[in-house]
Amino acid sequence: MAAKAAALSSSPFVSSRRLSSPAASLRARTPRCVMGSEQVRVVVEEEGKTKKRMGVAEPRSAPPAVWTPRAPAQEARLAALRTDGRDSRLKIFSGTANRPLAQEIASYLGVDLGKVLIKRFADGEIYVQLQESVRGCDVFLVQPTCSPVNENLMELFVMIDACRRASARSITVVIPYFGYARADRKAQGREAITAKLSANLLTEAGSDRVIVCDIHSTQALGYFDIPVDHIHGQPVILDYLASKTISKDLVVVSPDVGGVVRARAFAKKLSDAPLAIVDKRRQGHNMSEVMHLIGDVKGKVAIMVDDMIDTAGTITSAAALLKQEGAEAVYACSTHAVFSPPAIERLSGGIFEEVIVTNSILLPEHKCFPQLTVLSMANLVAETIWHVHRDGSSSISTSETHSPLNQGGI
Repeated sequence: MAAKAAALSSSPFVSSRRLSSPAASLRARTPRCVMGSEQVRVVVEEEGKTKKRMGVAEPRSAPPAVWTPRAPAQEARLAALRTDGRDSRLKIFSGTANRPLAQEIASYLGVDLGKVLIKRFADGEIYVQLQESVRGCDVFLVQPTCSPVNENLMELFVMIDACRRASARSITVVIPYFGYARADRKAQGREAITAKLSANLLTEAGSDRVIVCDIHSTQALGYFDIPVDHIHGQPVILDYLASKTISKDLVVVSPDVGGVVRARAFAKKLSDAPLAIVDKRRQGHNMSEVMHLIGDVKGKVAIMVDDMIDTAGTITSAAALLKQEGAEAVYACSTHAVFSPPAIERLSGGIFEEVIVTNSILLPEHKCFPQLTVLSMANLVAETIWHVHRDGSSSISTSETHSPLNQGGI
């Protein structure tokens, strides 16, 4: 840890792998994920029982087994489960929005992805039929409500209803990207609070619990009348940045005032790097204007942190300002890659050294460009699912322990 902290005290990032083709540049990296103490205890007990049956005496003074992140997390997880009980009551199904992520989650947990038939009728209506029994099972439905938002949201409602009518013991919706989360308040009169409406619809459809990742505004978590587990995806990005070579000073930049808390927590994890803030004034929906910079970025590598990149208007305008103020390089880090037009043209214009996102939203090939790096958040989601299934605390692996918002006294 000391060596990593010393390496993070200087900049810029030197990436040893830079692919020229857009398709080849989409690369996923598995984040470090530490197994919970409960599973470590199970592994140690199983090893002790095996030695006792074989007549092997174990010295009492032997030190307890210590979990090391270098060991594959998936093998340790499978070792903690009985072979005959791994998939008995844990069922994971995926909608059509991001099936590759759901497959990664299921593979990490050592279960098969559930079989479900999803199709559209000629008039656009959605048909869902589960192809296996879920009676008495804990069902987890993985479906980000990204574009097309209404289609994916309605598909999730139908899947919930299908599971409820199939007598599932519990239904947990896993929403890596929660659409409509930005409509969380009435900015003007006679506006709808669509985030609250979406929360009500998920509850009324029959879901018992919700798992979301980096929701746009944490106040929207209070809109749900059912338990909510909030996962922070920034540890995945922090782990990736820690693996890169740094040779210059760096500064963490918040693209707007609303993201100061997020950027400040991120900066503390990067060896307590300095913080800068871009002051902007929004003129309308999906339109923003950068005014001035608070902080010093001259001669430094700037790391811009945000929860999502939509049209990339805010982050590219802020990056241009950073370049004018003397920043040597600008990196963009975001959990959700919404990438609405003209985001690709703005991000691939050469102003960013690298754009780092997670796979919470499935990116088609035409939305990939050479500067893009996609990291996998499957392990973080899978750990939360595991603890929910075992009636454990999800904060062991995600919400508290790994969240940058709960480190450094924030």
